[in-house]
Amino acid sequence: MTPRLRFVLQLGFTLLVCLFMIVPVVMSVLAGLTENYFVGLKSGLTLRWVDEVWALYSDTIWLSIRLALACLVVTIVLGVPAAYGLLRSRRRWANAIEETLLLPVAVPGLASALALLLAYGHYREFRDSWLFILVGHVLFTLPFMIRPVLAVMRSARLALLEEAAASLGAGFWRRFLTVVVPNCMSGILAGALMVVTLSIGEFNITWMLHTPLNKTLPVGLADSYASMRLEIGSAYTLIFLVMIVPLLITIQWLGRLTGQRH
Repeated sequence: MTPRLRFVLQLGFTLLVCLFMIVPVVMSVLAGLTENYFVGLKSGLTLRWVDEVWALYSDTIWLSIRLALACLVVTIVLGVPAAYGLLRSRRRWANAIEETLLLPVAVPGLASALALLLAYGHYREFRDSWLFILVGHVLFTLPFMIRPVLAVMRSARLALLEEAAASLGAGFWRRFLTVVVPNCMSGILAGALMVVTLSIGEFNITWMLHTPLNKTLPVGLADSYASMRLEIGSAYTLIFLVMIVPLLITIQWLGRLTGQRH
């Protein structure tokens, strides 16, 4: 097989895989912009379904954004110090804790949500608040912040940098904020990408924990597909993509920018 033929076959296979993933998304987007999905583009293009989704489900969209950003802040505040603690610990149980962090990922989301309901569901005001859903999201996404931050910390030779800062008179918190955090920023941004993506798109835990007044975007999306016209659900998908794609691109751009500076 010649190199040119191998290249053509590889390119063709890659394009087929891309089409396999992209075509359903494009069809869903078009369904949300057509007057009648079953007639197709011949029925004409419209923003009517997008307007209807916004009128019916805009609160779920804002709640999802608020949840994702709050989840990101909490996982950074908890995850970065936790990763640093695991890095500095020389005890055997540190490895056990690191492995235990993966349990929320391995356990089905419905089981995690049920555990939260059994433990805290009797607190009425907390149960009815969006903060209850936030706890589930943090529990699920925290490992995705700790793991990349810990990996970057292990490769950054923080011990030498901290020793140098300490020799210049820097205290613990100053070393942590001016040495540790900046040197693991790429890991924080990688974790942020995962946390925001998973929080906005998380369904299983949210479905169990939500109330009629606290629907998130994925729950509203499932509800729209189950009870509305197909065009409504497709328009909801379009809004989801418009919201999440620029956010992910921004986080990736920040990650590349940080990598170039280092």
